Amino acid sequence: MEVFSQLLAGLGSALTINHIVTCFAGVLVGTIAGVLPGIGPVGAMALLLPFSFGMEPGSSLIMLAGIYYGAMYGGSTTSILLNVPGEAASMVTAIDGYQMAKKGRAGAALAVSAIGSFIAGTIGVVLLMFFAPPLAEFALKFGPQEYLAIAVLGMLMLSNLTGESFIKAGLMFVLGMMISAVGVDQLMGVNRLSFGVLELSRGIDLIPFVMGLFGMAEVFSVIVEPYDVGELMKVKFRDLYPRKEEIKRSIKPILRGSIIGFPIGLIPGPAAIISSLVSYRVERSVSKHKDEFGNGAIEGVAGPESANNAASTGAMVPLLALGIPFAPATAVLLGGFMLQGVAPGPTFMINHSDLFWLIVASMYIGNVMLLILNLPLVGVFASVTKIRPEILMPVVTAIMLVGTYSVNNSFFDLLLLIIFGLIGYILKCIHISSAPLVVGFVLGSVFERGLRQSMIIASGNILSIFMRPIAGTLFALSTVTLIWIIFGQIKKNHKISLNEED
Repeated sequence: MEVFSQLLAGLGSALTINHIVTCFAGVLVGTIAGVLPGIGPVGAMALLLPFSFGMEPGSSLIMLAGIYYGAMYGGSTTSILLNVPGEAASMVTAIDGYQMAKKGRAGAALAVSAIGSFIAGTIGVVLLMFFAPPLAEFALKFGPQEYLAIAVLGMLMLSNLTGESFIKAGLMFVLGMMISAVGVDQLMGVNRLSFGVLELSRGIDLIPFVMGLFGMAEVFSVIVEPYDVGELMKVKFRDLYPRKEEIKRSIKPILRGSIIGFPIGLIPGPAAIISSLVSYRVERSVSKHKDEFGNGAIEGVAGPESANNAASTGAMVPLLALGIPFAPATAVLLGGFMLQGVAPGPTFMINHSDLFWLIVASMYIGNVMLLILNLPLVGVFASVTKIRPEILMPVVTAIMLVGTYSVNNSFFDLLLLIIFGLIGYILKCIHISSAPLVVGFVLGSVFERGLRQSMIIASGNILSIFMRPIAGTLFALSTVTLIWIIFGQIKKNHKISLNEED
């Protein structure tokens, strides 16, 4: 009963004009970001991160969270209408959604996608409400050793973050940790990796780093290779109603997708993409209409869309309860917490319980807003993709420049924005994801602080760190993960060599 009383208190706070407006702004921007190819939740959150700096903590975090799960909704629109996934997790939706559109059932696909996202998002928030507090209570037993173990485990599991090799992802993670170490060491008071540049002695802020890697890199990418806006299919409001049979066939996939997606969101990695793929495979295996998959099966839209929305909510659990981001988008959201001077984690539920329940309540409200937005205004959102890149990109660039400069009033931050933009573009060209860089940047301080404090407590005896039950278990799990990764890499290389011999 205490949970429901706290939720009601959160709803009372979330239903104020200020919070409703910021929630609406977040989900609106998130939907548009999901529609526009290449932007996605990380890019949109990075874009608006500096503007959240001057807001009060509740409004700021509501807006950023709204962008996060709003982008999951919006990505399906262009997947279905244009066969262009606005967000990476919606690529699975494009398989059958676009085929339905070609058959004149675009409206039904969009409606089922929106309804499935709403149901999965709501189920996910309910589970978040019950999972996060006990996990945070358990995490109160964590000391520096346990946080060090979590950081190590997260680093090892980053091999699944982008689908790249473990070596590439690991190198990007370590590079991100090195960038986080730039500046004056708080313990020793010495400059690290500043190379005599005075401006670097204060460290590198999250905003130019993230906005450069994702936002400015995307601008450079579009300058070099402008995207084609494509041909947009028209959808009338009366066409949004799915048939009775389509609704019947969508109910179980929506529920299954919700159940599949949430636990996958608790695991480090590209949860939204993995959950969509798993859901699609499950629906294809249990369906009585297997021949329709790839040709316009409604289950191929309902299941994956529900799964990726449930996964995005599930990813909030480790962020809020442990203070550890298991995905790039939640890493940027953690940056939003840090800018507000709020530390998510075990003590977050105790020290800022009102803020936690405010965020949970706003997610309920945001899901309703998204359902209302995505059904009648789907044509309006889809038309955003018709904006020519030579008009859109200068606007995006101006927003990034103003946002970056406004935080510290520093021209050096603008230089960093350009530099990281070039780095992000180069990584994109050589097909290496920037996501592990961001997670390494955020987790770098957690790893360093955990290692230093652990060694001080243990008086330099590193073996004592492994003797603690929770930390020891996590390190054992890290060892198993490392062995599994090495075994998988050897197996993959063996297969490649056999194919070359053939």
